[in-house]
This record gives sequence, C-alpha cells and structure tokens, in this order.
Amino acid sequence: MATKQLPKEFWNFLFARLFFVLGLRMITSIVIYQMFHLANTYMVGIAGLSEFVPAVIAALYAGHYIDRHNKKNILIISYVFYMLCGLSLALISLPHFQLSVNTRITVILSIVFCTGIIRSFAGPSANSMIAAIVPREQLQKAISLNSSTWLVSSILGHATGGLLIAFAGISNGYFVTGALILIASVFAWLLKPKPPVSKMQEGSVVQGIKEGFTFVFNNKNLLGVISLDLFAVLFGGAVAFIPEVADKVLHTGPIGYGFLNTAMDLGSLVSIAILFWFPMKKKQGLKMMMSVAAFGIFIIVFGLSEVYWLTFLALAIAGFFDGISVVVRGTIMQLSTPDELRGRVASINLIFINQGVERQPV
Repeated sequence: MATKQLPKEFWNFLFARLFFVLGLRMITSIVIYQMFHLANTYMVGIAGLSEFVPAVIAALYAGHYIDRHNKKNILIISYVFYMLCGLSLALISLPHFQLSVNTRITVILSIVFCTGIIRSFAGPSANSMIAAIVPREQLQKAISLNSSTWLVSSILGHATGGLLIAFAGISNGYFVTGALILIASVFAWLLKPKPPVSKMQEGSVVQGIKEGFTFVFNNKNLLGVISLDLFAVLFGGAVAFIPEVADKVLHTGPIGYGFLNTAMDLGSLVSIAILFWFPMKKKQGLKMMMSVAAFGIFIIVFGLSEVYWLTFLALAIAGFFDGISVVVRGTIMQLSTPDELRGRVASINLIFINQGVERQPV
C-alpha cells in the first residue's frame, strides 16, 4: 500500500519518535563530550555503564509492566521525565553553579543513571505500539519508516549536538534538548490510548518475565537474529572511543566530533532506504550473518585509522551493514510476537542490544 494510506495516528507516532530521538541523541553527544573534557575516556565508559546497568535491570520489570498498562501513558510519562533529566543537566552545567569537577561528574552520572531507567520504559513501550497502530499488511512499510525516522533524527541529533557545543555552549545545548522532548510529549499525547490487548492471567512479576524469555528462547528465528545482533553490539562498543579518537588521534574539534557521531547512522539510513525499495526476499539469515561480519571488519578499520576521512568512511560503511541487521531483526520481531507479549519481547531485545552508545531499536 502507498505510504499516504498509513493511519494519521502513525504520523503522530513518528513525529513523537523523531523529536524524542533527536533530543536523546543530542543529550548523548553532549554528555559524552562533557565527560571526556571534565575527566577522560575512562569516565565516558563509566557514564555509559551508568546508563546501561539500570536500563538492563529495569527492562526486566518494564516489559511486564508495559504489557499490563496503557502504553500511551507510559510513553508520555517517560518523555516528560527524560525532558526533566535534560533540563537538570542544563542547570548543573551553567557557569553560575560553582561546582567542583568531582561534584559535577557525580551529578551527571546520577542523572544518566535515571535516564537508563526511563529508556527501559520509553523504548519498549513505543516499539510495542506499532502493531496496534498499523494494520498487519502495512507493518513492514511502517517498520521501515520508523527505522528511517529514527536514523534521520539520530543523524541530526549527533550533528546538532556538536554544533550546539561549538556555538551555544553545553548548558544551552541541554536546554534545546528539553524543548525538543517537550514537543515529542505533545505528539505522544495525540495518540489514542493503548490499553492491554487482552485479559491477561494474574501472575507474579517473575512469572511474567519468565513467559517473555520462554517465548524468545522457543522461537528459533527470533532468538537467532537477536543472538547474532549481540555480536554486532560487542563490536559496536568501540564507538565509545569516538571522542578520544576525534581529540587525540584526528585532532578535530566539536564539529568534527559531531559529524563522526553521525557517520554510522548515515550509513544505516542508506541501507534501510535501499531495502525499502528493494526488500530482501530470500536468504535473509545468510545476508544478516555476512552483514554482521562486515560490520566487525569496518569497526576494526575505524580502530586502526589515523585519517579523518577514512575514519568517517569506516564508520559509515559499518553503519550500512548494521542497517541490514536492524531491518531483518525488526521485521521478524514485529511479525512473530503476539500482542500480549510485545512489551516483554521488546524489553528482552533492549537487554540484548543496549549499550552505552545506543544502537538503533526496532
């Protein structure tokens, strides 16, 4: 079906995602840059860990909660709290606050810890809503548009984050992210309520979590693509060194750093656009395996490069191959998961693919 036939509600959903991811990526870029210049690369890793650990732990409960409550309300509340985190980062970054470096770092890490918990609810709640908004026959096109929107906002977020640091300063950059996430909250408010799809059996949280894991581990296709994607996550962790590479190896400033951060998303956008017009019809598993291998090779090139253009190109090509795995994983997840388990399956997927430098969810 034509894109114009997608429900109006889906476009509200896309705009909510666009502005939220735009703000989220800008916050990520600014936090990484700020932590690197307040301390060192080690503290950048600690910041990533401060978000990763609570996101994974909270995701176990988040999926269970999402499947039993109104997803729209969860999404709005998550966006509002994330906006408050962005504004808090802006306030403590103001020059008027005479905080010591150690105190500033501690506060930033505490706020980042909170964003990890928030994202464990925001991502799965949004991803579990797509099938409730779009008819099944339009689902594949909706997934491609959702992925493309995510990537466009991610590219703009990283690039704009670097530009804001250079021309407006860190605190003003955080204030802009708060405004963007506020806009996302308005679009989320325009969505229809998304209550639980069916009367679910009463059970403990542990039982609910177990049901989600049981489904994933018994579905060979779903388990296969998530497990394979985990290898890409392990390779992709190297991008946490982008600020170190940009400053110490390539000797570039915040603008060059911002564009390096966009490289992988730009490559992914190209591959997803190609697959939108020329979808894979057979041997998807083999193509995904080859893509993950190629992704790892170009991440190694990134690690060895000492030239800006080669570093940018290696990241872009790595992103191109990563986009292929995103499409395969996203399509299988949306088509294979029953409605009553979407929150839990999305949370399990988050546990597998989440890391300090966020990769694209489905």
